[in-house]
This record gives sequence, C-alpha cells and structure tokens, in this order.
Amino acid sequence: MCRATLIALLICPLVVVAAPVQTERLRIDYQVISDGLEHPWSVAFLPDGGYLVSERPGRLRRITADGTLLAKPISGLPAIEASGQGGLLDIVLHPDFERNRWVYFSFNEAGADGMGTAVGRGRLHDMALRDTEILFRLEPKSNYGRHFGSRLVFDRQGLLYITLGDRGQRPRAQDLADHAGSVIRLRDDGSIPADNPFVGHPGVRPEIYSFGHRNIQGAVLHPASGRLWTHEHGPQGGDEINLPEAGVNYGWPVITHGVNYGTGTTIGEGSEKPGMAQPLYYWVPSIAPSGMAFYEGQRFPAWQGNLFVGSLKFRLLVRLEIEDGQVVHEERMLQDELGRIRDVRMGPHGLIYLLTDADDGQLVRLVPAD
Repeated sequence: MCRATLIALLICPLVVVAAPVQTERLRIDYQVISDGLEHPWSVAFLPDGGYLVSERPGRLRRITADGTLLAKPISGLPAIEASGQGGLLDIVLHPDFERNRWVYFSFNEAGADGMGTAVGRGRLHDMALRDTEILFRLEPKSNYGRHFGSRLVFDRQGLLYITLGDRGQRPRAQDLADHAGSVIRLRDDGSIPADNPFVGHPGVRPEIYSFGHRNIQGAVLHPASGRLWTHEHGPQGGDEINLPEAGVNYGWPVITHGVNYGTGTTIGEGSEKPGMAQPLYYWVPSIAPSGMAFYEGQRFPAWQGNLFVGSLKFRLLVRLEIEDGQVVHEERMLQDELGRIRDVRMGPHGLIYLLTDADDGQLVRLVPAD
C-alpha cells in the first residue's frame, strides 16, 4: 500500500513503471495506490484524502489516504443484484458532501418483474451509510443481464443526471414510456425538475432528459461550459460521444455507426435520419469505452482541457484534444500496461486516477515522470 503523506501530495513509489511511458506530449509514470479490489467500477475522493470504491459484486470499499484498503466494507447499502453486467456501479458525492455527508450510488435492483438500474443515497458516517433511501428505479424491469448504464453526475445547479442502458432490448431506447436507453434528470432528493422536457406529456416518463441511447458508461461536465458530455457503447463499431440536450433523440437503434455482431449487417435505417442527433465523435471499430474525465489540473499542463476515456476492449487510455467543441486529435496510451480501464477521474492535486476491471483490480494514479 502507498505510505505517502498528503504533504507529499500522495506521490510515492509503490508500483511505478520500470521506465517512464513516453506519450505524444510528455513522459508519465503510474503508481498503484491499492489493489485487491474485485471488479471495481467507480471511485470517489473523500475530503480527508481517502477514497470510496464500488465493487461490482456489491461492496462499497474505503481506502485510506495512505493507500490502505480497509478489510470491512461499508455497511448500509440496500440489497444489490450482482448479475450479468449489473451490480454496484457508480458512486458520487453530493456537491455539499462536507456538510450533508450524502453519498449517491447506482446499482442493479431485483424486483417482482426482473431487475433494473436504481439509484440511492446514504449519509456516510465512518464505515456505514445511514438514512439510506432509493431515489430512482428504472421501469419496467426485465431479466436481461446487459446494459445497465450507469454514471451519475451533478451539474452546477445541483441537478443529478443518471445514464441508463437499453438493457439489451433495443426498441426500449425509443419508447418514452420506458426509462431504458435514456439520460434521467432529477433534483438531489429524487424529485423531478419542472423544466424537464417531458413533464406533463401523457404516457411519457417525466424523469427522461434525452433518449435513444444504447449503453452510457461515461459522463462528465465540461469544466468551462458546464455542459454534460457522455459516451456510450455501440454494437460492433459505433461507440459515441454525445452532448445530451433536453428532449433530443440520439437515434439508437434506428440509426448507428455500428453494425450487427457477427454478420456485419446494417442496424435500423443506417447512420443518419432527420430528427435524430449525430454524435460529436465515434469509434469504428469499437473501443468499449468506460469512464471519462476532462483534465483541468496543473501537473500535466500539456494536457489542459483534454478529454480522457478508458477502453475496456483495447486495455488502454484514450486522450482527445478538443478545439471549438470538436475532437481534433486522438492519442492512445498505456496499451496493455494496466488492463481493462473501467473508471477515469480527475482527482486531487491535478492528477488522473484510473480503476482497472479485474478479479484483482487496482486504483492507479498517473504522475509526471521526473
């Protein structure tokens, strides 16, 4: 475990690459803060310098500022259905966490009609969540084990965005009576904002903000504009970056830049259709994106304003340069150095943090090479 102090900015040589990694713009090292995590999905940074990490099998773990993974999981979570791609997924702290102690989490919940993504919150006190409550449940549930989403993001007004997958049932993403395949927008207490685009529309789920998404597993606010950016898994090809807007249809499965697995045949009506939004950027072949963060620190000045995306499929980190709201360059780094990258976060002290998806997953930090 890392034994560095906060005064040293938590930079210590626990596990550092044998030689610095040369990227296009600078040299970097990486350090393992903690290992022994079972398929970690999300990391949040605590004010005391420690970390919360969700493990997909259903445990919320606490790592101290010196890198010690505490043996006992945090108690107080609701029943979690660890099945297929589902389990305990994203975690995020309330913007006013230091005062109210609210931790928000998304998870797979079982019910009478199957299972589906739900979002809850609880107040963190030492090693327990108290006052736990469920704020949102995807409806209808199903028995499919795929495409749960799900990232949680607070905007600058304190509204909560929840990203949902189509649950592996394509037509659901175009059905406004169904939460699947959408971005959800709520107040922090789970109530529905009056200006949500479908409030008052009969037969439409009023929590829906945008729809026509396949499986969003990356979401972040742009540091300058405050706009929500997301990425989603395509089928065989067609992973997308989108900037969700109120009431907009992003096309899945009517349009996509991907094709059917195995056969390579066209899905839906092709790659574009009037009234359906095009992605800002897409990948063919797919990279299987997961986790996303803008860089806005001072430790890597050459990366200022760049967007970082993890790749599960190619086991690497993607760096995207953005100019005038468009992606103008892509770099791929750390291929096969760490494994499947599940989460990417802009963390304390201007450093980038990664989680690796494995039976023995790791919390890793990128640092400038000396």
